[in-house]
Amino acid sequence: MSGPSSILRFAPSPNGELHLGHAFSALFTKATALRLGGRFLLRIEDTDQARARPEFEAGIMEDLRWLGIAWDEPVRRQSEHFPAYAATLDMLRALGLLYPCFASRKEIAEAANRTDPPLGHDPDGAPLYPGLHRGGDPNEAAARIAAGQPYALRLDMAKALSLALRMNGGPLAFDSFDEASTLTRIAASPERWGDVVLSGKERPATYHLAVVTDDALQGVTHVTRGMDLVAATDIHRLLQVLLGLPAPLYCHHRLILDASGRKLAKSQRDKSLRSLRAEGVSAAEIKRQLGF
Repeated sequence: MSGPSSILRFAPSPNGELHLGHAFSALFTKATALRLGGRFLLRIEDTDQARARPEFEAGIMEDLRWLGIAWDEPVRRQSEHFPAYAATLDMLRALGLLYPCFASRKEIAEAANRTDPPLGHDPDGAPLYPGLHRGGDPNEAAARIAAGQPYALRLDMAKALSLALRMNGGPLAFDSFDEASTLTRIAASPERWGDVVLSGKERPATYHLAVVTDDALQGVTHVTRGMDLVAATDIHRLLQVLLGLPAPLYCHHRLILDASGRKLAKSQRDKSLRSLRAEGVSAAEIKRQLGF
């Protein structure tokens, strides 16, 4: 599972400053690339153009250099590859697996609360989509789109899973590896996500669509990321089967938590690497603290 053909990537979003959790992920990925004798790529996941900022991208690179992490050029910026994601959507559309949804988050939540029995929530905690526009009149949908109504493209999960099971010749699964290069086969359950959004009015490609497309186009062989993304791998494996894409090996590493046991997050304004550097903390101290 190793060798010069191994390709790994660190893929932050430029919507805030990196914190210790990002540092651990970057260092872990770099160390894994070195152990495998492979390449380390930097990908900037900036499909959310409303939140992406060039100063955050510059800060990401400054932080990585400070940590002593070098990457292979060129850097892939998702915002420069929207046509690639449109092509992926076209493939899924040709399979009859996409449909437009015109409902707002509020309408979806209210409808989900009215179902009997309750639909529950997806692994991220969002209400499962109650199928408000699934199976809708395509002519009516086309008219609403032509009129400029905002919409999202959703994956018809039941149809997608049925087709993927036939294409795969059985249940979906992915291979997980650890630091000893031991492989474990893990069952994938994409149905727990419901009809996921793959494209929206503010994002031509959501995380799930873009990451699967990018990993295939960049030849990524080993994906290292936090434990909080284990469930997302279910969707990624489903899309890989539907699109005929190779499946990387996956390693979901531990998360860096604060004193209360909460995962560090940009949204919570956890202390950034930049602020730690300004306080006089050295890169060596950060590495030592994180176990590198």
